[in-house]
Amino acid sequence: MFMGEYSHSIDAKGRLIIPSKLRDQLGESFVITKGLDGCLFIYPNSEWETIEAKFREVPLTTKDARKFSRFFFAGASQMEVDKQGRILVPSTLREFASLKKEVVLVGVLDRVEVWDKDKWENSVDFDEDDMDEIAEHMAELGVGI
Repeated sequence: MFMGEYSHSIDAKGRLIIPSKLRDQLGESFVITKGLDGCLFIYPNSEWETIEAKFREVPLTTKDARKFSRFFFAGASQMEVDKQGRILVPSTLREFASLKKEVVLVGVLDRVEVWDKDKWENSVDFDEDDMDEIAEHMAELGVGI
């Protein structure tokens, strides 16, 4: 399980250091792709294979499935960590997530999310009342805390 929040920078060439705690779980190679809410998703290969298998079961006659699979898989890239613990994030993914200099890597259960720092700070402006309401909805989904 991935968890935690890590601030790093991405250099002018698009290289990003993967924190050692996350790297230990991801392994030396993994998949990065377009995520939701304007961030990138990083999956260990084992989780990626599970996702692929689920998508293979979705009928091609479902327009939303076709559209989302194009979004999700066309942007995907296999990554390998260099000796300095960095990956080279493809320019199309950097542009998609508006990654500039400062980024935040966030562990979220089965994946790591990569956010532009400003975008992350704006998206995590959690209002306590909002969290109470969201918690109620999560309980309805069977995820209570």
